[in-house]
Amino acid sequence: MINAISDRLRGLVSLFWREVAKFGLVGGVAFIVDSAVFVGLLNGPLHSSEVWAKSIATVVASIFSWVANRYWTFRHRKQANVVREAVLFAAMNGVGLLIAAGCVAFTKYILLMTDKVSIFVAGSIVGLILGTIFRFFAYRFWVFNEELDAEPGYDHDHEIFEPHPTASVGAIKPGAGRGDRFEG
Repeated sequence: MINAISDRLRGLVSLFWREVAKFGLVGGVAFIVDSAVFVGLLNGPLHSSEVWAKSIATVVASIFSWVANRYWTFRHRKQANVVREAVLFAAMNGVGLLIAAGCVAFTKYILLMTDKVSIFVAGSIVGLILGTIFRFFAYRFWVFNEELDAEPGYDHDHEIFEPHPTASVGAIKPGAGRGDRFEG
């Protein structure tokens, strides 16, 4: 019984950290995209429209992020209904955009800090960190929430959440891996 719980817990942690690592890598690249677009717009056509610049940068980075998260990070959880998934993703990124743009607006209009460094830190550091925390949990639990499939490397992950209906907790061999079941 303790081994079964331990195996399930170890499998859950393994699955969670694989997703966190991939999400982090995608987020790192999205941060570069977001920051490059934001700085480019701040130093170009939107030099006095910081909130709009942050909003556009977030949209561009979000498009990259959806593709990367759908086809890599959460590929084992992607929904069959792509339109529904894209709408949910856009809605969750809308909240993330409001978080980042809100940080820029708060810094500019409430704190009255209008220098480029303060605006960048507010939008691309504080706003992005807060938005990223929200997005990870939103993507994992609302956007990419389909059942885990049998893709290699993920073939037993569904058992972490849903044990085999014919196997009881006591039917796992002592010392066996989480995918090895004893059909006694």
